[in-house]
Amino acid sequence: MDSSMIVSLGAQQFDRLRERGGLYVDKTAFIQEWWESGADVTLITRPRRFGKTLNMSMLECFFSNQYAGRGDLFEGLEIWKNEKYRQLQGTYPVIFFSFAGVKAGNMKDMKAMVKIVIANLYGRYREILKSDKFDENDREAFRAVNEKMEDVKAQTAWIGGYWEEAAGFFRSFFDNTFKTNPCLYHGIITGITRISKESIFSDLNNLNVITTTSEEYAVSFGFTEEEVFGILERVGLGEEKEQVKHWYDGFIFGSHTDIYNPWSITSFVKNNGKYSAYWVNTSSNGLLHSLVQTGKAEMKKTIETLIRGGSFQTMLDEQIVFNQLGSSETALWSLLLATGYLKVVAAETVGERKKEVFTLTLTNLEVSILFENMVNSWFRDNSRIPYNDFIKAMLLDDVDSMNEFMNDIALASFSNFDVSKSASSKDAPERFYHGFVLGLIVDLADRFTIKSNRESGFGRYDIMLKPHNQEKDCAYIIEFKVHKPRKEKDLEQTLANARLQIEEKQYEAELTAEGIAPERIRKYGIVFRGKECLIG
Repeated sequence: MDSSMIVSLGAQQFDRLRERGGLYVDKTAFIQEWWESGADVTLITRPRRFGKTLNMSMLECFFSNQYAGRGDLFEGLEIWKNEKYRQLQGTYPVIFFSFAGVKAGNMKDMKAMVKIVIANLYGRYREILKSDKFDENDREAFRAVNEKMEDVKAQTAWIGGYWEEAAGFFRSFFDNTFKTNPCLYHGIITGITRISKESIFSDLNNLNVITTTSEEYAVSFGFTEEEVFGILERVGLGEEKEQVKHWYDGFIFGSHTDIYNPWSITSFVKNNGKYSAYWVNTSSNGLLHSLVQTGKAEMKKTIETLIRGGSFQTMLDEQIVFNQLGSSETALWSLLLATGYLKVVAAETVGERKKEVFTLTLTNLEVSILFENMVNSWFRDNSRIPYNDFIKAMLLDDVDSMNEFMNDIALASFSNFDVSKSASSKDAPERFYHGFVLGLIVDLADRFTIKSNRESGFGRYDIMLKPHNQEKDCAYIIEFKVHKPRKEKDLEQTLANARLQIEEKQYEAELTAEGIAPERIRKYGIVFRGKECLIG
């Protein structure tokens, strides 16, 4: 590695980074692009760890009169090539603050933390109390802003359960800061998502919104592939380019592809070329876990498709409504796109109303690892239930153990995955059980090609496991059915119907066509009645 390069993880203060000679990818062209946009207030959304705070600090260091005469911070960078902008450096009063550290489980604690942020900001400018432009009333009002001030002076909520109250709080705050503030010349806000409709920004009609699908500022946040490869060459890791691309490439902003997360790249360099899921491990991903785990069965099947490298189509709404996340898959996919877990690989306009439909897939290998671990954890959190034993029993053709373990799982877990109350179609329960078992067998992805709902013979099988090594492992066909009390007297009859369907529809045709002997094909019916299961 280049011994002169200092790699700072999560650097957020532009001046310190430049003074220490740390690794810095030049994003100062953003200064000119934003300043010349003409927007009164700009909101730019990007996933976490994409340099949002660092870029805001860069703007402060460039424009703030607190940094007058600090052109040395920008020497050798793109913005310093323009004489007009050299004259602008350090000439404006700038107020910059961040709520990135405000994480609280309830409204009271959130307000307390916001007050600390604002009080600290006022503390930075306490010298202005000496100005003769301040009278005693001004000084009194200034001193009243402290950590113990009343809420009226201050003005990760969703998980904490106080979103509505928090939205109203910040709506008032931002309205007073960015809309009704006569002292504001230009304002800029960065964050992860554009929260709208019940939004904290709904009153800001002067807001220029830039999302991940916008062309503006597309390369101002994150590293381009050219920038990443340049770093790798500089530190002596040039031979790792293709693997780095495989692990960390995949973010798309506007029409710009091959965008990399800065945290992953700097972590990779700092750890001397060790591959790991750096970015996805910088957060507990609590909201993601909660929304996906409690989602409907069809959504879980989509997650399984994504983990296998597939894609799906959906409409999107970048104006995310948090109180719809639990009921709207469109809102969920929109959130996962905005937060960097999904990427758009294609878009098309359909129908007379010209609705735009997007094809989405997981962003990269790093994100795929996160989802694999997340799915596995759903079935391992309860150590009393031997989920791995279900797989072992199936591979050993131990039907009795399969029944025992599946019934234990059903009794312990199905209350958390109840689809009956919100079922929108007659086969919703069956799709739920289908998604549940897919989650149980996801660990077999390294030994089998796992397929679901594919055509074979004269119908569609539910799940097929095709072995990578046909000499070592058998193939499996699984058919699900939910007991129909009006047509079937008991679960045994439901099971018989499931096995009959496998034979009548000739689901094994795909496997025998690939040379798998019939005696190497295992056929299982898995049938359910509420929390009761029968396998055979």
